[in-house]
Amino acid sequence: MSYRPYQQIERRKSRQIRVGKVLVGGDAPITVQTMTNTLTSDAEATIAQIRLSEVAGVDIVRVSCPDEESTKALAEIVREVNVPIVADIHFHYRRAIEAAKAGAACLRINPGNIGSAERVKEVVKAAKDYGCSIRIGVNAGSLEKHLLEKYGEPNPEALVESALWHADHLLQNDFHEFKISVKASDVFLAVAAYQQLADACDHPLHIGITEAGGKRTGTVKSSVGLGSLLWAGIGDTMRVSLSAEPAEEVAVGWDILKSLHLRHRGVKIISCPSCARQGFDVIRTVEKLEERLAHVVQPISLSIIGCVVNGPGEALMTDIGLTGGGAGKHMIYSTGKQDHTTDTDAMVEHLVGLVEARAAILQAEADAKKAAEEAQKQAILAAE
Repeated sequence: MSYRPYQQIERRKSRQIRVGKVLVGGDAPITVQTMTNTLTSDAEATIAQIRLSEVAGVDIVRVSCPDEESTKALAEIVREVNVPIVADIHFHYRRAIEAAKAGAACLRINPGNIGSAERVKEVVKAAKDYGCSIRIGVNAGSLEKHLLEKYGEPNPEALVESALWHADHLLQNDFHEFKISVKASDVFLAVAAYQQLADACDHPLHIGITEAGGKRTGTVKSSVGLGSLLWAGIGDTMRVSLSAEPAEEVAVGWDILKSLHLRHRGVKIISCPSCARQGFDVIRTVEKLEERLAHVVQPISLSIIGCVVNGPGEALMTDIGLTGGGAGKHMIYSTGKQDHTTDTDAMVEHLVGLVEARAAILQAEADAKKAAEEAQKQAILAAE
């Protein structure tokens, strides 16, 4: 949380929906999503992949359901994981109904592409009966023929018109529990489309730069596009689409949110790029710390600076800090103040211990707060 005016982001006001136990839109935290790349019909492999994403901090996971074998496996998948599951459906309205019955928390489907008005009505009925929300997923690479003919190419206006056209199918059936995405692989197109859509409706928005690329290039593209939208207050849930494992997408999503102070999870390491002034090997030290501290979920800031030029200043703004010194001795800071020194050989192990100790304190405080809230809730119920 920041108290500086220039760091404040005013989020777009959207209606709120529910994806299983997760709230999306309104004043709910911006959620991080990913999608499995296993065969959904292979329940064991899909569950294993979702569990890795859960460890990384995912809020919602999408799985593709292209056939009946996949929707049959969905019930077991939903039962064995701890996050809501979105069933990705294209064209086959029966798959959507089967997925709703199997326990999907949300259906990713474009109502205008599944056939007659009667079929849309059947899908909406299944969503209502089984407590599913819906995500309308418009993509620049699969725009409807009539819109391509009208606009000549995928452009922001075409994406927004497609989204609202699909939304109208749901609204005509008195269904409002849906979110919308208008994704494109081109950053300019995606951002412009989301900006226009944000002005055109109050539905929650799922943001993403689709087909962004591999781990490095995709991270850069997604950070540029999603960072621009989030900074402008646009976006209620997000996926970073990488040609990488789902857990990698989750990690990048969290890093984007942390960089904008929108959500805080795990250790945020502030480190210098290193130069000839460094008192220790900054690059290798940060690599080791990122690996060793990946399990910490409590929000903790850690500065690793190679020399005294910027080190003390950065340490003022972090929970724990390290500044490189001479003769293999380095200063440890605690809440911005000099505390003690450590030597190069013991440095990584020592910092890990300090971070884990602080994480334990934060977890204990959170547990105590939760217990107090539960006790108060029980007392109110007993009084009634």
